[in-house]
Amino acid sequence: MPSTATRTRWTNWAGNQGAQPARTATPGTAEELAREILRAAEQGRSVKAVGSGHSFTAIASPGDGLLVRPHALTAVREIDREAGTITVESGLPLSRLNRILAAEGLALTNMGDIEVQTVAGATSTGTHGTGRDSGSLAAQIRALEIVLADGTVRRCSPTENPRLFQGARLGLGALGVITALTFGVEPAFLLTAHEQPMGFDEVLERLDDLTAVNEHFEFYWFPHTDRCSTKRNNRSQGPAAPLPRFKEWLEDDFLSNTVWEGACRVGRRFPGSIPAIASLASRAWSDRSYTDTAHKVFTSPRKVRFVEMEYAVPRAAVAEVLRELKALVERSDWKVSFPVEVRFAPADDLWLSTASGRDSAYIAVHLYRGTRDQGYFTGVEQLMTAHQGRPHWGKLHTRDAEYLASVYPHFGDFTALRDEVDPQRLFGNDYLRRVLGA
Repeated sequence: MPSTATRTRWTNWAGNQGAQPARTATPGTAEELAREILRAAEQGRSVKAVGSGHSFTAIASPGDGLLVRPHALTAVREIDREAGTITVESGLPLSRLNRILAAEGLALTNMGDIEVQTVAGATSTGTHGTGRDSGSLAAQIRALEIVLADGTVRRCSPTENPRLFQGARLGLGALGVITALTFGVEPAFLLTAHEQPMGFDEVLERLDDLTAVNEHFEFYWFPHTDRCSTKRNNRSQGPAAPLPRFKEWLEDDFLSNTVWEGACRVGRRFPGSIPAIASLASRAWSDRSYTDTAHKVFTSPRKVRFVEMEYAVPRAAVAEVLRELKALVERSDWKVSFPVEVRFAPADDLWLSTASGRDSAYIAVHLYRGTRDQGYFTGVEQLMTAHQGRPHWGKLHTRDAEYLASVYPHFGDFTALRDEVDPQRLFGNDYLRRVLGA
């Protein structure tokens, strides 16, 4: 039977969202989940599934309804080598999925830069990495299983319940609770990472070449400076040449987390010191190359807590947007301690994907936890929306259904599907009412 608890407070990873649900359930099967959903419906309570809490928005907030934790749904149901797929349950963390695949000599085609999320939480919010040819995690889904508001357990794919599949691959938790996902996988491969400091203007001047030649390209611009840190990931025939363990710990954990945490605390207390900190930080990243298992190159430990806003803009507009952003920072009184992260993705066909129907560039801005926002996020959002930007569903923004309908060509298709499968809004909350409409 599912374990339950009463009035257990929930908070997200960043600590900026919280709720006091009436009840918490941890079902171990789709059938147990269906019973919990029907019970909540009879009581007039909403239902929200919560993974690792890595969204900065209230997309997963259960309010005073039923909070479903998927932590007992972590099984690997099937590995089909002939079809090139793996089917796993929704609560499996990406970190465990990566290690299971590696043990089988398999891999996901692309990843984001962290792996602590559950598979359903990551796909339902549009988690993505950077890629010339490969898209988000949701774009790699080949089939899924979902429990709907009426308690039915539906299997869907391009050939079975195809319309539900089209919406539920990236469904914001608005259509039901996903219990299993089938991902397309491929033979394990190595990536060679080349990290290189580069000037802001040089990056933008070379951007077309850098994104065309490299399979995965991303960069960080340090506000208050003209410097960037770039990263190019490309497939390699090997041999593997990972960073020495001490160097990896020193640069990717101690410097990037422990030292950076201290620097952020200083900047939060003494904002006037931030430009000097940014100048020092931008010089701390040196030229380096290494070759390792794909998921180890795609992902990095992220221990410094922050809040984040990220917008996808048309790929063709990204250089103009970044120049405008740099000018905006320079003429403002903002003191921005975190670098701006820029990534890329090809167009896809998911209805609510931030890359739906257009090649996209992602621009992410951050504030260290507890830092007062003096208009930074507001100014950035105004700039992004002036360029038809689409906000990441799990990162802070103020857009509503009217705006989102204007930038997503299939927005009406998704809301029509939602009307069919959840007319009573059992899976709704305040966030979904804002972004999808009542």
